[in-house]
Amino acid sequence: MKWFPDPALDAYTKSLTALPPDGIQLIDLPRVDPPSLAPWKSAESIIDSFIKCYIPPVRNAVRDIVSMKCSSDETRVAGLVLDLFCSPMIDIATDFGFVNPVPTYVLPSAVFSKDGGYAAYVKVAERFKDAKGIIINTFEEIEHYALNCFSNGQNPPVYPVGPVINLNGLSYSDSDDKVMKWLDDQPQSSVVFLCFGSMGSFKAPQVKETALGLEQCGFRFLWSLRVQPPQNDASNMLPEGFLERVQGRGMICSWAPQLKVLAHEAIGGFISHCGWNSILESLWFGVPIVTWPLYAEQQLNAYKMVKELGLAVEMRLNYRKDSDEVVMADEIEKAVGMVMDGGSEMRKKVKEMGEIARKSVMEGGTSFNSIGKLIENMIGDN
Repeated sequence: MKWFPDPALDAYTKSLTALPPDGIQLIDLPRVDPPSLAPWKSAESIIDSFIKCYIPPVRNAVRDIVSMKCSSDETRVAGLVLDLFCSPMIDIATDFGFVNPVPTYVLPSAVFSKDGGYAAYVKVAERFKDAKGIIINTFEEIEHYALNCFSNGQNPPVYPVGPVINLNGLSYSDSDDKVMKWLDDQPQSSVVFLCFGSMGSFKAPQVKETALGLEQCGFRFLWSLRVQPPQNDASNMLPEGFLERVQGRGMICSWAPQLKVLAHEAIGGFISHCGWNSILESLWFGVPIVTWPLYAEQQLNAYKMVKELGLAVEMRLNYRKDSDEVVMADEIEKAVGMVMDGGSEMRKKVKEMGEIARKSVMEGGTSFNSIGKLIENMIGDN
C-alpha cells in the first residue's frame, strides 16, 4: 500500500525480492485515494480510514493468489499476517476460511425449494442442537475439519462411528451367481462398475450416451442398468448392435450386489451416484470413484470427494436426475480412462484411505474409541 512516494522505502522493499532462496514476491496494489478527513482528526483515525480504503484491492489480490495456488496444485495459502493497524483486514482472512468454498450448485435440491423444502431443512437442522449427541456414519480421518468445527463446546458431542458396513452381505446367494461368475473370469482391476442405487434410473437418451461411452473407452464394464417408466426393457434403449460389439468385455444386469462387486478383485473403478454409503463402501475396498450424483445430498458428497479430499474423478458435480441434461459419451469415455489408470496418485490415495477406514473400526481406532465414549456417556446419563 502506497500512501505517498518514498524512494528509500521502495528501494528497501525491492531488496526483499532478492532474498534467498526464491525471494519474497511483492504485489503493488493500485493506488487508492483516502477519504477527505477533517484536519482536526487524529493520526490514528487517518491511518484507520486509509487502511479501510485498501480492503477491496487487498481482497482482490488475495483472491487472485488463492485461485492461482489452487489451479496450479502449489502449496495452499495458509493465512494472512497483518500489521496491527491492518486489523480491519481480518475479515478478508475470514472470507477465505474455506480452502474450497462450497458452490451453491452442489447443495441439495430441497434447499432451493420455495414450496417448503428449504424451511423444512432449516427446522430439522435447528433441532440437532437439542440432542444429547449426534451419531454419524463417518470416521474422523476423512472429515477431521468438519468434526472439529462441531467440537466447540456449544454443540452436542458428535460420535463418528463409521464406516458402518454390513460385511455379512459378502456371502453369495444363488441370484448373484451370474454376475459374480462373470467377474471371476475377468483380470484383476480390469472392470469399471456402474451402479446408481435403488433410485438411479435413466431416460433413453442418457442410456444411449452411456452405452456409447463404455463402447468407446475400451475397458471391461459391469453396468447395473435401471430405466425410468414407462420403459421396462433396457435393451430397447441401447444403440443398435451395441450388445454384439461389447460381447465378452461387458455385462449388463438389472441389479447387482454392490458390496460383493466392490469387494471383487476384478473391479478397478466405480461410476457412482455418490450416495454416502456407496462412497464408504468404495473406500473400504480401495476402489476409486467417478462422480455422477443424482439426488439428495449426493452433489455435495461428490464435491467433497473431488475438491476437498482428492479421492474421486470428477465427471459431474451438479447433475440432477430430474433434469433433461445428458452426460455425453466423450465425457464418460474420458472419466473411465482416468479412473482406470492403475498408476494414478488418486488411486494410491484411495487405497491408503481404505486402510485408514478399516483401522478406524478396529480396537484402538478412532471410530472404535468413539463408540466407546458414546456407550460410556449413555450409561453415565442413566
